[in-house]
Amino acid sequence: MSVNLLKRPAAHVHVQRKPKDTKGDRAVAGVSHTMLTLWALMVLIPLGWTLLSSFKTTSEIFASPFALPQDWKFVNYINAWNTAGIGTYFFNTVIVVGSALVIVMVLGAMCAYVLARYVFPGSRAVYYLMLAGLTFPIFLAIVPLFFILKNLGLLNTLPGLIIVYVAFALPFTVFFLFSFFKALPGEIAEAAQIDGAGEWRTFFQVMLPMAKPGMASVAIFNFLGLWNQYLIPVAINTKRENYVLSQGIAAYAGQMGYAVDFGALFAAAIIVVVPVLIMYILFQRQLQGSVSAGTMK
Repeated sequence: MSVNLLKRPAAHVHVQRKPKDTKGDRAVAGVSHTMLTLWALMVLIPLGWTLLSSFKTTSEIFASPFALPQDWKFVNYINAWNTAGIGTYFFNTVIVVGSALVIVMVLGAMCAYVLARYVFPGSRAVYYLMLAGLTFPIFLAIVPLFFILKNLGLLNTLPGLIIVYVAFALPFTVFFLFSFFKALPGEIAEAAQIDGAGEWRTFFQVMLPMAKPGMASVAIFNFLGLWNQYLIPVAINTKRENYVLSQGIAAYAGQMGYAVDFGALFAAAIIVVVPVLIMYILFQRQLQGSVSAGTMK
């Protein structure tokens, strides 16, 4: 009995091969890694030296600036926190920056969503005015801001500083989030409205969570800009008990004259840097997600 073997056609398997790296690609990668390594060293070495110096005395810093501390002086942080008043300035900064950040993120997201998703008379003009705010040098607005806050009774107060911070960060927030809301599919908002969701619920429960990577990114940028702000508080916040950290450190370094306690000064600098590092670590994944999402558009 003969058995007929049916020959089946061989299935075509597509194997995606990784393209070979050319000499040019390897050269670009080598130069890029070298530059990134040098940049990381330029940032990490001064930061590490500042951290070590914050545990030394002033004489030890000058005698052996690059050696490890012989006796770790944690008292420098106590002196910086209490004697220099860094603790008060730290809490003032947390209140001002935290309040301004929450307000500007909510207002900026709402404004960017409306400008990106709705067409109404003057919408483009409003958007371009927001962009014009990015090009306006802040030092040109110091004198008008001074008199406006003085007339409102908010000069040298934390609420006045919060309002100015919000106005300062709002144009960038709208500009950054505009493209995120513009790229979101409109079908999702239409589906939410068909299910009975109103405009507010559609925005806060559907569209805003989809823009979370962009929100995290702009929150980091705003936090860095507001936390390190110096010119604005110097001009409109001259009351010492309302100082923020940038003002407090500058005043502390200036009031010591020639008898500078560099250990406490470096400890104060570390206190300023640590919240920025914590903020970046907490939102690092969202920041990477926003970058990858932007490259996929």
